[in-house]
Amino acid sequence: MSLALTRNELIRPLNLIDGTWTGAADGARFAVTNPATGETIAEVANSSAADARAATDAAARAFPAWRDKLPRERAEILRRWHALIVANTEDLAKLMSTEQGKPLAESRGEVAYGASYVAWFADEATRIYGDLIPQQQRGKRMSAVKEPVGVVAAITPWNFPLAMIARKIAPALAAGCTVIAKPAEDTPLTALALAALAQEAGLPNGVLNMLSASRENGIAAVADWLADARVRKITFTGSTPVGKHLARESAATLKKLSLELGGNAPFIVFDDADLDAAVTGLMAAKFRNGGQTCVCPNRVYVQAGVYARFADLLATRVAALKVAPATDPQAQIGPMINARAIDKIASHVEDAVKQGAKVLTGGKRLTELGPNYYAPTVLTDTRDGMLVCCEETFGPVAPLFRFDDEAEAIRLANDTPFGLAAYFYTQDVRRIHRVAGQLEAGVIGINEGAVSSEAAPFGGVKESGYGREGSKYGLDDYLSIKYLCQGGLD
Repeated sequence: MSLALTRNELIRPLNLIDGTWTGAADGARFAVTNPATGETIAEVANSSAADARAATDAAARAFPAWRDKLPRERAEILRRWHALIVANTEDLAKLMSTEQGKPLAESRGEVAYGASYVAWFADEATRIYGDLIPQQQRGKRMSAVKEPVGVVAAITPWNFPLAMIARKIAPALAAGCTVIAKPAEDTPLTALALAALAQEAGLPNGVLNMLSASRENGIAAVADWLADARVRKITFTGSTPVGKHLARESAATLKKLSLELGGNAPFIVFDDADLDAAVTGLMAAKFRNGGQTCVCPNRVYVQAGVYARFADLLATRVAALKVAPATDPQAQIGPMINARAIDKIASHVEDAVKQGAKVLTGGKRLTELGPNYYAPTVLTDTRDGMLVCCEETFGPVAPLFRFDDEAEAIRLANDTPFGLAAYFYTQDVRRIHRVAGQLEAGVIGINEGAVSSEAAPFGGVKESGYGREGSKYGLDDYLSIKYLCQGGLD
C-alpha cells in the first residue's frame, strides 16, 4: 500500500550505517505490514550479522571524535534534532499509526513524549559533573570524573516505536557515546525516520547507526553485538526471557546493561478511594495503546466493599470505547500488533471464563473490523491461578480481583516475580506511605494512572530488570566513573 506523507523521504527502507543509507549486505528484505489490514507498507533491509558488524565498525571509528566534542556542541545537535522531530510530528505520527496500529491521537502524543527525552538530555549533556574528593594524604589530590562508556547497542520493542528508541539514543549521545540500534521487526519505519531526522540535524557520520531485521536475522545481528568487545553497553526493552539471554551472552565481555523487562502490574482500589478518579486512572493506565504497554495494570485488585460499584462504573466506561483503525479520527483502541497478540489475549479470556470468571463487557475478537482487533474487556470473579493473573496479557483486558484488607492487597500485589509498576488509589494519607513503602516495584502511581515523564527515573526491580531511563539518573547508565589520583604536590 502507499503511505502519503508531507515528506515522503522520511520513509526509509534502508539501513543507516556510517552516514550512508544502504541495503542489507546480502540484499535481503522483509515486509512491514499494517496490523489494521495486513497489507504491506514497505519492504525494508533484512540485516544480518555482517550488517551488524559494519554498524559496529562505524560506531567504533566515530566514537573518539564524538566523545571529544564539547558537551554544549553535542547539546546543540540534540536540540536541532528535537526541533525537527516536533516539526515533523504529523508525518511521524501517521507512519507510527500505520505500522503499529495505535490511534493517531496517541501517536501524536508519543511523538511529543519521545521528543521530550531528546530535549531533556540535550540539557543534561552540559551537567555531567564529577567530584573533587576531600584530601586524605598530604601531597595528593583525588578526583572522580565521568566518561562515556563507548559504543552502545540499543534494542527496542514495537509498542512505542519512537519513544523507546528516543529515550535510549538521546542519553547515549548526550553522554558522548556512539550508537548502534535495532528497532523491533514489526515497527522499523518510525525509528528509521527518526534516524533520518538526526542525520538532518547534523549528527556526524557513524555516531548513530540503525538497521532493520526480521526476527530470525535480528537474533544473529544482536549475537554479533553481544560477542563484540567494542560494544560496551546493551540497552534493551522487551521480555524477561530475552533480557536474561542478553545478560548471559554479554557476560563474556562484561558489558554494562540496562534492562527494562516484563511486568505484571497491580492496580489496587481501596474502599476509601474516589471511585470515579480510580476508574479514570485505570482507563488511562490500562487502555493506552490498547493495553500493549509494559506498565499496564494486569491485575486490578478492588476491596470487597466497593467491588460491585467499581466493576459497574468501569464496565460502562470500557463498553463506550471506540475500536477502529487509526485512520478513524474517533478511534480510541486500534488493532493489536499481530495475530500472535490476538491469540494470547483470547486464550487468557477463555481460560478465565472456563475457571468461573464473568465477562461484563467485551470478551471477543472483532473480526468484522479486521484481522487483529479485540474488544476492550472487563472480567469479574477472577482469581489466582488464572492466566490473567500469572502472565502479562498485553491487551485491552481488565480482570478484577476481590480483596478484604490492606495486608491481603499488598501480599497479592507483590506475589509475582516482576516489579516494574504498581498503582493504588486511597484517600488515607497514612495508608499512602504504608503501601508505597511495601509495594515491590520501580514505578508507583499513587492516585494517578499516567506516570511516565522524561524527568522521572523509569525502570523495575526483581525480574523486571535493572537500570533507569529518563531523569538525571538516566544519564548515569551511559557513563563510567574514572578515579584520578595526582601525587607529588607537596
